[in-house]
Amino acid sequence: MKRISTFIMVLACTFASAQTIDDVLRYSTENIQGTARFQAMGGAFGALGGDLSALNVNPAGSAVFNFSEMAFTGSNYHRNNDALYGNTLSNTTANSLDFNQVGGVFVFNSSTDSPWKKIALAFNYDMVQNFDNEFIASGTTSAGIDNYFLNFAQGEPLGPLRTQEGEFIEDAYLDIGANLGYSAQQAFLGFQAGIIEPVEDDDQNTSYFSNAQYSNVNQRYLQNTSGYNSKFTLNFASQYKEDLYLGASVNFHNVLYDRTTYLDEEGYDAESAIQYTSFDNLLHTEGYGFSFSLGAIAKVNQSIRVGGSYQSPTWYTLTDDTSQRINSNLAVSDIDFINFGIVNLYDEYRIKTPEKFTGSVALVFGQDGLISLDYSYQDMSKAELRPTSDPSFAAENDFIAGTLGAVNSYRLGGEYRIDQVSLRAGYRFEESPYADSDFVGDLNGFSAGIGYNFGASRLDLAYSRTEQDVNSYFFDGGIDSAALISRINTNISLGYTLKF
Repeated sequence: MKRISTFIMVLACTFASAQTIDDVLRYSTENIQGTARFQAMGGAFGALGGDLSALNVNPAGSAVFNFSEMAFTGSNYHRNNDALYGNTLSNTTANSLDFNQVGGVFVFNSSTDSPWKKIALAFNYDMVQNFDNEFIASGTTSAGIDNYFLNFAQGEPLGPLRTQEGEFIEDAYLDIGANLGYSAQQAFLGFQAGIIEPVEDDDQNTSYFSNAQYSNVNQRYLQNTSGYNSKFTLNFASQYKEDLYLGASVNFHNVLYDRTTYLDEEGYDAESAIQYTSFDNLLHTEGYGFSFSLGAIAKVNQSIRVGGSYQSPTWYTLTDDTSQRINSNLAVSDIDFINFGIVNLYDEYRIKTPEKFTGSVALVFGQDGLISLDYSYQDMSKAELRPTSDPSFAAENDFIAGTLGAVNSYRLGGEYRIDQVSLRAGYRFEESPYADSDFVGDLNGFSAGIGYNFGASRLDLAYSRTEQDVNSYFFDGGIDSAALISRINTNISLGYTLKF
């Protein structure tokens, strides 16, 4: 009974935050899938409008609609990851299916001689990020997991790393995390698992050595992520005379993110006291955010349109909880009571993402087709963890400011119409958010699609593909093990639009 009540008690405990640059980037990057037409044209809609997902680029776009509409889109997400770790290449694929967009716009034409020709009220739900993914990295390394625990243990007194008489091991684990912090808690895991040992058997000891002997070890690492970052938009726009469209939106964001990692290590020397180790981690994040955007579209003449928009920072409020489990051939007998059912809760924290500016131009060839180009600028070095008064956040924000840089993004799209059929294609390029692109490479994307207009409705199909190389680190600190992941994400989307 005591072990059940301990779990309930833990739900009220908190300990020092461990949020990093990875959390900031995860929620600062938008990869809006949107409607099938939006995807097929690479998202290049800043000067076009007339599409519900275009409101994410320029909120003036809803005033371009001539009729009220509803739109629904579903997508199949296919992830292909080639992970290079050591000299071994491992391939992993993952698939998921979801409704990624639903929305509507209501157009009200002016019945007077007012220069304001019409107003549009719109709402739209878009998936900003789909986090469903998985990769496996397997290979040989000279840096075993013992280095992780030694990194956190050095300087930590031995006394608190022991369980007291009559104390359950899971109680000790949670108590250390709540009162002494993350480093001491990781040292406790390494010590109780028998991976590290004190230099002196004294409660005041602060130096440790590894029980693992090896020149190289074999590691197999699996990371599985799931969840989403979604955006619900409320939009107002209006057309002034014949050539100007103005709009504004407020956006409500919702975040759910789960990441589970599994590490198995073996291949130690024959005389090593440690012969196998497993170490698993679970992170659960949820929260909400708010942002707004402003924009305008102008017709220069019958063929040329230009647009400009401002997207405010997004202010997120998030909470994390983590769970861990560990084992080895030297672990204490009750080590399994530290498992994913024993939960550490973090204090609520906030992230402010950088603002974004977008300029757009489009060439419209009557009813035959169009070409559109968008350029966006976002200075990722301005991202922040908050409250900035927190010393750990202040240090991490300094690191963010010195590590991240400006992101220039380009989107090019075109559409060619043959009677009721529309043929579409797009290209997307987004620079790495890192000043040094060895961490995360540039993103390249290609897309194509087709649509058929039934008059009062339209059916659209899109294929989009993005490619990006990423150095994915196994842990947020303590050890620099990383796999080079070549990511290829492919979406196939089907959308239906109804005019009324």
